[in-house]
Amino acid sequence: MIKLLRQSPLSARIGMGILLFNVFLALFASVIAPYEETSVVGDVWESFSGNFFLGTDHIGRDLFSRMIYGARNTVALAFVTTVLSFLIGSSLGFIAAVKGGWVDQMLSRIIDAIMAFPTLIFALMILSVVGSSIPTLITTIAILDSTRVYRLSRAVAMDIEVMEFVEAARLRGEGLWWIISQEILPNAIPPLMAEFGLRFCFVFLFIASLSFLGLGLQPPLADWGGMVRENAGAITFGIYTPLIPAAAIACLTVGVNLIVDWLLHLSSGLQD
Repeated sequence: MIKLLRQSPLSARIGMGILLFNVFLALFASVIAPYEETSVVGDVWESFSGNFFLGTDHIGRDLFSRMIYGARNTVALAFVTTVLSFLIGSSLGFIAAVKGGWVDQMLSRIIDAIMAFPTLIFALMILSVVGSSIPTLITTIAILDSTRVYRLSRAVAMDIEVMEFVEAARLRGEGLWWIISQEILPNAIPPLMAEFGLRFCFVFLFIASLSFLGLGLQPPLADWGGMVRENAGAITFGIYTPLIPAAAIACLTVGVNLIVDWLLHLSSGLQD
């Protein structure tokens, strides 16, 4: 693993640096942040100073502290949601590929029905009705995102399922879950790892979009998308406060994509 990291390209190292920096902020937010997440400590939209490294927001909270807590909230929420979507999507995709027949047809048609609705509109409809609590937000996004994971995992598993070693496992009398866990999953990990990075980016941006629309993480919790919405009026006065969380969203997205590009290159088997 260490040898692989040493051989990684500069772009992947930059991406890993960006990701690790955000993970560090998320883990030690309460230690690093100079102020509490919800504390009003200054005037509205104060400029950069020794007391407020990034100024203050629309009600006088320290923006630097809010950015750190926003990293914890947004990254943790996106990670948990992506993991849940992969557990749902990959499990159903593997089952559909291995079982085939009416099981495959039923699951695929259900997934097609869900994917027929635009994702953002579907999420807005659900969250508007049942509310936007954190468990509801995670569950809704995970189910919607699992449809894409299902498609990939099913396609990958169908290619692996016809291999001779899978047929040998069937002839030995191995059960469904043994075949999935011991034969399908180990051979499907490389493309799924790359897809995990892409799905994480999508979920991260999706949560930011919902927060910008007022249906993501609710105040007073810090969230980068919500911070852009809350401070959008500052642009009218020539204050660039909302551009700071927007830049953080873009930076983390680019960093993860740099890692994903490297993983895709590794899983493709191509050599430089």
